Amino acid sequence: MAGVKDYTNTQVGDHREQVEHHIREILKLIGEDVEREGLLDTPARVTRMYEEIFAGYEVDPREVLGVTFEENHEELVIVKDIVYYSQCEHHMAPFFGKVHIGYIPSGRIAGLSKLARLVEAVTRRLQVQERITSQIADIMEEVLAPQGVMVVVEGEHLCMCSRGVKKPGSKTVTSGVRGTFRSDAASRAEFLSLIKD
Repeated sequence: MAGVKDYTNTQVGDHREQVEHHIREILKLIGEDVEREGLLDTPARVTRMYEEIFAGYEVDPREVLGVTFEENHEELVIVKDIVYYSQCEHHMAPFFGKVHIGYIPSGRIAGLSKLARLVEAVTRRLQVQERITSQIADIMEEVLAPQGVMVVVEGEHLCMCSRGVKKPGSKTVTSGVRGTFRSDAASRAEFLSLIKD
């Protein structure tokens, strides 16, 4: 199955004229001259951007893991530093960072690139970081039924850096812990030590 990057949000595309109209209206309401040369194509550009950055709505994240494989591997598997970009549902401002996923299989594994595609499917929509973390962990647990899953998400939120408290450079870190990682401190510590740069 193709990844989220190959999709666009068809809801936006199906309503292109309406979306462009509303973006033009917002520009007017904030005091801009929509006939200014630099803004003439802005509504169309923003609409195309929305098709891309909200492509996650077109995909069932569970299906993104695709085909899984039987494999007698019962040791920790980690894919770290998966870069993501998302949009805060509270301010529609971007946030971005890295996702680290670790799991201990119990007979089934996923292709490693599928974990990156799962991150895209979950993040390319209006989100909060806490939900991203939980959704990735829950989907991994549901689809692969591993012994345990651990997800750590790091994020820098422009709604916090460029407005409000204005604290650029601050990072938010969230974790999702499932299965054996909850009770096995050694497994948690191994995962955390391996994702450190």
